[in-house]
Amino acid sequence: MSDRERDDHSGTETTGHQWDGIKELDTPLPRWWLWMFYGCIAWSVVYWVLMPAWPGITGYTHGMLGKSDRAAVSGELASLEALRGHGLVKLKSASLEQIEADPQLQAYALQVGQSVFGDNCATCHGSGGAGGKGYPNLRDDVWLWGGSLEDIRHTIQVGVRSGHAKARGETVMPAFGRERMLNTGQISDLTEYVVALSHRKADGAAVARARQTFADQCAACHGPAGTGDVARGIPNLTDAEWLYGSSREAITDQIMNGRNGVMPTWEARFSPETIKALAVYVHANAGGDVGPAAAAPVAAAPSPAPAGR
Repeated sequence: MSDRERDDHSGTETTGHQWDGIKELDTPLPRWWLWMFYGCIAWSVVYWVLMPAWPGITGYTHGMLGKSDRAAVSGELASLEALRGHGLVKLKSASLEQIEADPQLQAYALQVGQSVFGDNCATCHGSGGAGGKGYPNLRDDVWLWGGSLEDIRHTIQVGVRSGHAKARGETVMPAFGRERMLNTGQISDLTEYVVALSHRKADGAAVARARQTFADQCAACHGPAGTGDVARGIPNLTDAEWLYGSSREAITDQIMNGRNGVMPTWEARFSPETIKALAVYVHANAGGDVGPAAAAPVAAAPSPAPAGR
């Protein structure tokens, strides 16, 4: 008979261990748990024999089955690369128009373009391409550099103000206030003039005072009517689309400090086929081109009429 103390409540022997007056019961483990434990030990021994398991100084045990997840993944990647390679070959030989005319090839291009856009473009333009302050919306029909397939492809290839050798005639918006080209009063009047150009209520006296300032400082780029120039990426000031905001404060800030966004060139990072696919994706999800009427600035137009006092 055991001389160990028994618990009065449960009748179970104690182990003799005691902490702060609490005694440990010598309760046996459930038999089913023990069998599972022993089974796991047996299974681990079998696994060590069959599968890669133990590391060594110069390698590891490969196991009798010779299984390798690294080799399996490499095989899957090779198969995927071969599949993509076939599609990329077709993209390489097809024109942008031919890609959009071929439903199967277009579907492939859209898949590639969506993946590339999500990994590289969504950070600035947003996951849906809707853009934000300072980042163009790619889902409307307003394009600073043209919205045709070829225009989009070229913009992706060379970027904007990226220093690429094939960049188009890129202009820079001067910081009229910071560089003291215009004083505060002239900038305030010019703000009202731009507001009037976009068909909103403006101060008539300020518009009249700014008319000559606009002709002298702004018309060379934005055109006499303020309609911009797609060929040089110059914004149209007469519509309702504003890259940096349409409030008077935002317009004043743009005139005062200048805004010259930069888009990187992707030519060195993407293959020509990938750039094609990305152009097709952007074009397919956009509203379309601005049309030939906006491709060049209007030669002359009447001054804006103030809609307010």
